Amino acid sequence: MKQQFDLAGHPHIALCDLLKLAGLAESGGRAKQLIAEGKVLRNQQPETRKTAKIVVGDNIRLGDSEINVINSEL
Repeated sequence: MKQQFDLAGHPHIALCDLLKLAGLAESGGRAKQLIAEGKVLRNQQPETRKTAKIVVGDNIRLGDSEINVINSEL
């Protein structure tokens, strides 16, 4: 499943928060667990920093799900 996440004028979002808000993790704790297990890719590279700053243009992948980060206010 592909989706877009709009930062809506914000400079970045923490990876764990993004996974939760995008519906890929039921909770922040689950998001942090998935990240720690190395299951999350950022721009095709494993990302293990739970609060990594995700910015416009980043591509996040978890299993079959993919999030493209945009900013409609730019």
